[in-house]
Amino acid sequence: MKSLSLAVVLAIATPAVAQPDIKMTSVPAPDQSAAIPLYPDQPTVKAGQDEQWSRMQVTIGTNAMDNVMVRNVVRPTITPYLPDPAKATGAAVIVAPGGAFLSLSMTGEGSDVARWLADHGVAAFVLKYRLNETPRDDRAFLAMMGARFADAAKPGAVRTIEEPRATQDALKALMIVRSRATTYGIDPARTGMIGFSAGAMTTLNATLEGKGDQRPAFIGYIYGPMTDVAVPADAPPMFSAIAMDDGLFKRQGFAIVEAWREAGSSVELHAYERGDHGFGAGKPGTTTMGLMPQFYAWMEARGLLFKRP
Repeated sequence: MKSLSLAVVLAIATPAVAQPDIKMTSVPAPDQSAAIPLYPDQPTVKAGQDEQWSRMQVTIGTNAMDNVMVRNVVRPTITPYLPDPAKATGAAVIVAPGGAFLSLSMTGEGSDVARWLADHGVAAFVLKYRLNETPRDDRAFLAMMGARFADAAKPGAVRTIEEPRATQDALKALMIVRSRATTYGIDPARTGMIGFSAGAMTTLNATLEGKGDQRPAFIGYIYGPMTDVAVPADAPPMFSAIAMDDGLFKRQGFAIVEAWREAGSSVELHAYERGDHGFGAGKPGTTTMGLMPQFYAWMEARGLLFKRP
């Protein structure tokens, strides 16, 4: 294993609005025996071209994150986190971690969120979606990450940061989960998504590009870009949350929320005073700690949570 700190390179590449200090240590891939391939017929990945796992300690503004992350994903999966049947509500949520489409924050924006939902009776599925290809070398990867943060902070530039295959994977994950509704004890009509940062963008794109019952039934849009989008008239309900001191998107206003409202679709906004970008399931010492309970309460208020007969 190797450890690498590249704050100097990132400070050069990234403007003062969002200077991440990143320390990265390579780690072995975790046990993924419970993961379900989205495309089981994909050919085996050659040695040296498979995904790379690391522990990343990231500071963005006032926010410090310590996550296990993965990059260079080419074989996407979903990993189920199922509730105790005694308290299962029949609702399901696909969890889409973020990472600028260069990596995925698999703990803080993935398994931590999924476990919280499962503990509260909601079946959760962490989506490991395909990403932009990045250098195998850690130093080159971190330089690329710094440049990506710089691009994301530019006005109007964030919509050019994309990975179409992530959207395909989200829609495929929804299809698989719904097709196994009996196995998982869930209601296909109460199957939604929650995404963080690039995962929020993936969730949004699945909503905008999916048709009818292909799209999520409801969405959690957590510190994604707040710029305007064209919202279809039959868009599902949105729960949106962001910190007012978000290092990437705090200057964008709330245009996406207004667009949802003007389209006649239900939307709820939580704008926390502090939390910066990447607070995951909640940053201690801030009101972002209410994120998951508030998302759950919103689901309950919409009639999404009830025990199956």
